[in-house]
Amino acid sequence: MKKIFLLLLALLPVFAARAQAPFSKYLGQVDSAPFIVVDKPSLTLTLVDAQGNAIKEYGCSVAKNYGPKQVRGDNKTPEGAFKINELLYAKGIPHDFKDGKGPIKDAYGPWFLRLDVPGYRDIGIHGTPFPESIGTRATEGCVRLRNEDIVDLKNRVKLGTWVIITPEAEK
Repeated sequence: MKKIFLLLLALLPVFAARAQAPFSKYLGQVDSAPFIVVDKPSLTLTLVDAQGNAIKEYGCSVAKNYGPKQVRGDNKTPEGAFKINELLYAKGIPHDFKDGKGPIKDAYGPWFLRLDVPGYRDIGIHGTPFPESIGTRATEGCVRLRNEDIVDLKNRVKLGTWVIITPEAEK
């Protein structure tokens, strides 16, 4: 009985490490850390360390329509692994959301973290003038964070940071 107890005690750190690294399944998709996981079904964005542990989790908003981005204007968020290829100071950049209100100043909040999505130059993670949209499906394809969260995230990442956007079933 004592041997079994000692064996279990010795294995406890192994089981604890696995339980504490919920994002370790993504480690093979990236070659550096920290990295970001955008979970479309749960509407969360998580900054992850090199062991697969969450550093910080943020609520987010993704595209209005389900499934992977296929064509411009489909209001879908792309799925896969992409690198941040630009950290754009976005204060003052307007955008017309085609809702009859015309161009909205500061449409992307203070920062736009542009993603290297083949065929699309305008996909990224950014802030919003609509904080009430966080936790909903509201974007044209980008990942939207509260302005204070995009500032925090931008201070924790750099050019070349990997972003994994998880797939979801189309509805």
